[in-house]
Amino acid sequence: MTTYILPFEKMHGLGNDFIMLEKRHLPNGINLSKLAKVLCDRHFGIGGDGIIVVDISATQNADFEWEYINSDGSEAEMCGNGMRCFAKYVFERGFTDKTTFIVKTKAGNIIPTIEADALVTVNMGIPKLPDIVVQELTINNEMIKYTYIETGNPHCVIFVDQKFSDSEFNQLGPLIEAHKNFPNKTNVEFVRVLSKNELIVKVWERGCGPTLACATGAGASLVAACINNYTDTSAKVHLPGGILNVRWDKGSNCVSFNGPATFVYFGQYNLDPKNVCK
Repeated sequence: MTTYILPFEKMHGLGNDFIMLEKRHLPNGINLSKLAKVLCDRHFGIGGDGIIVVDISATQNADFEWEYINSDGSEAEMCGNGMRCFAKYVFERGFTDKTTFIVKTKAGNIIPTIEADALVTVNMGIPKLPDIVVQELTINNEMIKYTYIETGNPHCVIFVDQKFSDSEFNQLGPLIEAHKNFPNKTNVEFVRVLSKNELIVKVWERGCGPTLACATGAGASLVAACINNYTDTSAKVHLPGGILNVRWDKGSNCVSFNGPATFVYFGQYNLDPKNVCK
């Protein structure tokens, strides 16, 4: 096979970076898992935390559809920072003139809204709460308390104090991600409560490792903090890549967050189809 020229655009949400691809541009027989591993390689590819496949064809109950694949080739049900990038991409490319629309994902229909000042708000819907608020797992004979929340995808939220170190983060993150308590693996959030309306969150993302931001993780962190009586229902969430404003509306029971989505560059990738097709 000859080299296939694949157009792409690079975007990020608070440093959580993605390769945007349109489904209509992909070669026949593409294996998205293999494609993500090739494109997301930061030394031999474009580099990114994942790929987002944009399907601009409307379905019966949604305006658009997407697929999200992590850099390790695994599929994620949802990605909040990625959804903000997706929303800005389809709006600024003229695929819709609506400022609020519906995107079909593996986590169900998600509703983003294009706001002023280049911000995007995403309504993630109703979080899935645990039957038991505080649960326990054991790592290296150490008992760790956590709260499990699903905001489209799974999150293990652990509250820590200011003594929690980077070395602990790097050690515990991968071990908890793959712990037997989570048969499909999990995202891991280490959360420090600053006040009733402010959190600091570090994320070990399932399929990616350390990431500068995770919006679904910020949402899960707020919900976990609420049900543990640490915070109110809205908070400023500080992530390594910047700040998200997160709200859990007790009327609708939906979690939403607001933050930026940024274009970085566009280009063409010289793709060898034999490496990425089924």
